[in-house]
Amino acid sequence: MQEKLKIALIQSDLVWENPKENRMHFTEKINSISQEVDLIILPEMFTTGFTMHASNLAETMEGESVKWMLEMAKKSNAAIVGSLIITEDNKYYNRLLFVHPEGEIELYDKRHTFTLAGEDKVYQAGNKKIIVAYKGWKICPLVCYDLRFPVWARNTEDYDLLLYVANWPKPRITAWDALLKARAIENMTYCVGVNRVGLDINNYEYSGSSAVYDVLGKKISNIALGKEQTEIVTLDKNHLKKYRERLQFLGDKDAFNLIA
Repeated sequence: MQEKLKIALIQSDLVWENPKENRMHFTEKINSISQEVDLIILPEMFTTGFTMHASNLAETMEGESVKWMLEMAKKSNAAIVGSLIITEDNKYYNRLLFVHPEGEIELYDKRHTFTLAGEDKVYQAGNKKIIVAYKGWKICPLVCYDLRFPVWARNTEDYDLLLYVANWPKPRITAWDALLKARAIENMTYCVGVNRVGLDINNYEYSGSSAVYDVLGKKISNIALGKEQTEIVTLDKNHLKKYRERLQFLGDKDAFNLIA
């Protein structure tokens, strides 16, 4: 078990619908990390951008992008997390993969598909929240639009880190900032959001605003707005213990069962 977890947030532009180019791009980004880290976080749909052309771009769990994630996790001796388009049983998923350096893969299918963009008509929504056990930390990984639904993210599992990978557009970035901070405060957890930058083929602009918040809602990262940047942040479990024991807010949370 580690008291501290060192994470690398890769805020990057994406090449539209070009998995090979994006894998090459992120290979360079990961190889340029000059210090040992425990976890590397990539944006949502990091191989394609947020596209609805799943039939042309979907890969299997045995495909090149999954092989690449396994290879890079092993090479960097760090877990890698990000989402991509996966096909399975004749359905398409916006699937987040948490790839351990030893080769284990844990997966989460995006629960809240983005109806405004028609994602619900293309991708099958997931129905299972996962908690990843990694180096003594309990991590809850979610995807983009999930951020708007606090019940789904509620910390009923006593997790230590809540993370979101995203393609969240610039016109609504104020909501992204506010909701990441709120999720950290209400769940008394570290909350991390990694968003893309750049302009996609549909002329949607992404400004990043990737960030890390502590249990009190204080931003502890310093990533430049609108620019490609990799930032390394160290999370400390003693910070969690200190304020959870002192404030006891999680002990007063409402009990509920989610029926869906």
